[in-house]
Amino acid sequence: MFPLLPQTSSLEVPAVAVAPGKVLVSISQPDVASVAQQLKKAFGQAQFHLIADTDLSSDEYIHLLDAGAASVFVSGESALDLAASGVPATRLTVIGAKPDGLDVGGVFLRDKPALEDVAQLSASFAKQLLPSGGAPTVYVAVEDPQAGPDLVAAGACVVISAPLLTTEHQADKLDGRFPSADLLLASLSTDRQDGLYTTLVTDVLNQSLGLVYSSAESLKEAIRTSTGVYQSRRHGLWYKGKESGNTQKLLRIETDCDGDCVKFVVEQTGAGFCHFNTESCFSAAQGISCLEKTLQQRLQNAPAGSYTKRLFDDADLLRAKIMEEAEELVEAKDADEVSWEAADLLYFAMVKVVKEGVSWAQVMTNLDSKHMKISRRKGDAKQKWVDALGIKRQKVDEKEEKTEPKKEEAEEKSDKIQLNHLNADTASKAEIAAVLARPAQKTSDIMKLVLPIVEGVKTGGDKKLIELTEKFDGVKLESPILKAPFAPELMAISDDVKAAIDMSIANVRKFHAAQLDTSELVVETQPGVVCKRFSRPIESVGLYIPGGTAVLPSTSLHLGVPAQVAGCKNIVLASPPRKDGTLSPEVVYVADQIGAKAVVLAGGAQAVAAMAYGTESVPKVDKIMGPGNQFVTAAKMHVSNDTTARVAIDMPAGPSEVLVICDKHANPAFVASDLLSQAEHGVDSQVILLAVDCDQEHLDAIDKELEAQALALPRVDIIRKCIAHSSALSVKTMEEAFRLSNQYAPEHLILQIEDADTYVPLVEHAGSIFVGAYSPESCGDYSSGTNHTLPTYGYARMYSGVNTGTFTKHITSQQLTREGLGVIGPAVMTLAATEGLDAHRMAVKVRLDAMQK
Repeated sequence: MFPLLPQTSSLEVPAVAVAPGKVLVSISQPDVASVAQQLKKAFGQAQFHLIADTDLSSDEYIHLLDAGAASVFVSGESALDLAASGVPATRLTVIGAKPDGLDVGGVFLRDKPALEDVAQLSASFAKQLLPSGGAPTVYVAVEDPQAGPDLVAAGACVVISAPLLTTEHQADKLDGRFPSADLLLASLSTDRQDGLYTTLVTDVLNQSLGLVYSSAESLKEAIRTSTGVYQSRRHGLWYKGKESGNTQKLLRIETDCDGDCVKFVVEQTGAGFCHFNTESCFSAAQGISCLEKTLQQRLQNAPAGSYTKRLFDDADLLRAKIMEEAEELVEAKDADEVSWEAADLLYFAMVKVVKEGVSWAQVMTNLDSKHMKISRRKGDAKQKWVDALGIKRQKVDEKEEKTEPKKEEAEEKSDKIQLNHLNADTASKAEIAAVLARPAQKTSDIMKLVLPIVEGVKTGGDKKLIELTEKFDGVKLESPILKAPFAPELMAISDDVKAAIDMSIANVRKFHAAQLDTSELVVETQPGVVCKRFSRPIESVGLYIPGGTAVLPSTSLHLGVPAQVAGCKNIVLASPPRKDGTLSPEVVYVADQIGAKAVVLAGGAQAVAAMAYGTESVPKVDKIMGPGNQFVTAAKMHVSNDTTARVAIDMPAGPSEVLVICDKHANPAFVASDLLSQAEHGVDSQVILLAVDCDQEHLDAIDKELEAQALALPRVDIIRKCIAHSSALSVKTMEEAFRLSNQYAPEHLILQIEDADTYVPLVEHAGSIFVGAYSPESCGDYSSGTNHTLPTYGYARMYSGVNTGTFTKHITSQQLTREGLGVIGPAVMTLAATEGLDAHRMAVKVRLDAMQK
């Protein structure tokens, strides 16, 4: 083991982590799904160990471990829960003291332990081997790297912030940083008189390439250059391949259990490692490695009549042979037959692998990633094979079954943060439609997860709500609700934040008060027939305030102020609590300002259910408003269709989105900033740019600004994922741009075009429009006065954004005089008779008869 674990704040592997082959990544307020997706992409680049600022739930930790995290650094309490959930000891490192009786892969000491204590703990661990083999590791946090070598010598693996380290080793190039090579050397020992270390060189598949020697100097150079550098006993430093061209890329350095032997894992290029131009100094490659090499040669230069070449050229034949050999393997009976057919299947499978440019190492990495999974899959065969073979599905014990996280969307095509570009003139209709298509949502699958939660709260009340909050938010509450008046300490915020919120509230109130319909509509449709319409506030409303990857006090004011303006008597907020059981003080402050009666300390479908049906402590509401993820939306849709709930909702919702129309006069920095302000909401957000008559230079300038601004933002990892599936579409005319915009019906429509206000009449479908270069979407999100809770996913074609009217309903009345009834009565009677509703007809007739007496 290389006795260094560099600590970083991202999943990008720094140079100082190459030789150790591992890194400790600090995750702060993580979007677990996003981090998991990044882990999947980065798997194989290094071992990624994770430590969160605050403990996550067991399910969240398991999700990260499933995604490929080598281990998680957790509290003792979390370690106990994870071990009980089936997480292997080697994947758990306890921060601080290890709970008695719990096997873990290591402990992490952060409080400057004494050298003697580290040495004693390390020695005791060496005698307490894990059931699976190996000993726990003692990790020690080190603020001053100069203390590192002594701790390493005492048996520790030191955790040091990556920026404090360097791969350089010459004094004039250190720049105040500490050479990581010195930490490796502190762990090594040798009994050789020349002071050299025996070094085994292997490839990524762990096949031995040769046996060489290393010195302190060669190890330093290998780490500095990330190449194979060794010590020749006759010629001094040996830079492998410097003369022959058979170079090596260093993948990582390991030490054996005694620290007297070094192992280099390398990527070999050229003819091979040996000076005889063979791949290895030992025997030639066999098995899969030999087959892969042969197939790669055949792909490049096959001899005449080669069957392998025929397979490469005939996709249908290759497909048929793979399926044929798979069937023959299934039908094989004895050991000889099974091994024979398995070899045949592997041959044809490897032809497919090599043909597609995939290496066996990539296949092995994929297998390794599957080996990292903790969650169990149900593992049923696909339906066509179930039907073809007459398989009866086995019932899986739901208590033992762990649901495997859904496969995330495809990774971005490159590390560059750049929109996908398309020209409407040359693109097909299908390609343009794909740009404007929203990601598909599997409503039925989501409902399967949501319905048990909703029904649980409906029947289980407070007890179930508290249980679900502990499960999903990682905090156990005494009460699921915070009632007004709110304690001052719960809404303690800085003066500048308070001033910003107060201004936003004032502007939103001013705009929404102007919308309030206080007049009574009176129309006399016929002499003596007076019809009226007037509005009344909805009595009780529930406002959902998301938590997730960002704190959103703005949502609480954009929902709460219109409710207050409308005159709603009972305003209830719901928002997921933080890990300590409290709410964001900004949200509590807004709740106080809008006169909320209570705040439900819950998020997700469980919060929606609590407000829809009510619990012992949560009041039932008449209408639920507010954005949320797909689970919140599914829960809102369900309760609105449940007649026992008797609750309405504002609108369906999907991921946030923006469409920007720009022309050649638009400032690239402004355009990029508007795209990014939406992209940072989440990886499933969608941003679209319609560039009108812009040349390539202008488009390139936007791309350049987009990446430069994104890289400076803290949520760059989320942005990278979002931009990867977002597009820029070049069009010739404004008419075409607005036609496509209306087809898309965006949540946010930004017009960064000359004379922007003159084009507003062309807009038929949009949630909200931001007109001109100095109207960023951010202003609507916070302080301009318009509402930021808007229809998404194309619902702007038929829904309005939240407004004062969202919190009111209209009542109509009609008053008829004797004269009025006499005028319209005969028509009413005729229509009632036509419909066969005699009681309706009679209700008029008895009155007309009475009038004639």
